[in-house]
Amino acid sequence: MPGGRLTQQERQQIALGVADGLAYAEIARRLDRPTSTVTREVMRNGGPTSYRADLAHRATERRAHRRRQAAPRAVEAPTVADGRDAEAVREFEEVFTTVLVQSGMPKTMSRVMACLTLTDSGSLTAAELVERLQVSPVSVSKAVAFLESQGLVRRERDERRRERYVVDDDIWYQSMMASARGTLQLVETARQGVGVLGSGTPAGVRLENVARFLDFVSESIARAAEQAREILYVKAEPPAAGRAGATGER
Repeated sequence: MPGGRLTQQERQQIALGVADGLAYAEIARRLDRPTSTVTREVMRNGGPTSYRADLAHRATERRAHRRRQAAPRAVEAPTVADGRDAEAVREFEEVFTTVLVQSGMPKTMSRVMACLTLTDSGSLTAAELVERLQVSPVSVSKAVAFLESQGLVRRERDERRRERYVVDDDIWYQSMMASARGTLQLVETARQGVGVLGSGTPAGVRLENVARFLDFVSESIARAAEQAREILYVKAEPPAAGRAGATGER
């Protein structure tokens, strides 16, 4: 199986495969590459709807050039944290961030969410996020406020009285339940509209259908979230003594 960076010809084959609706695994098989390589390539360069081979190739060259400029002159072995390939972790964080952005989450919020999710502790302070993401404290504050409003992040104080931002299994449950409650508000509003417009009018019928659909979806989301919380969560093994977070937490 070949290694190293993708060539421009391989990227053109990926673009053709994506345009033809092929699964990433099938594209990877044709290239004799790992599926993760193809997935990462597409997701970090616009996703399946916007992937372009020439743009992806130029973007990769620019990233490589920036890394060469930032790298120390002495040749060093790749950094490995807790047995993980640090470069692979960094690239996956980019992919995860891109997927969050494509789902509708703003970019800085996506970066904060990905950063928190990929730490073993699941929590970081504002200062740690600023250092890791190289953004301003104001950007972190706005991002956390947004994520908190969506039920995706919670705050807690550590033993040094520092505020920490936390993401864990229960956060996703709380976020889904918040989504279900928000959908119920739309249901109630739509039914109010039926009363105002009249149940026999075209607009009233439309709103009633909206209310029924969203009511069903909201109930399904809440039920699925409850079931998933009960039966699907797996507990991670406690970290070894002195072990830091997934990406070298400080």
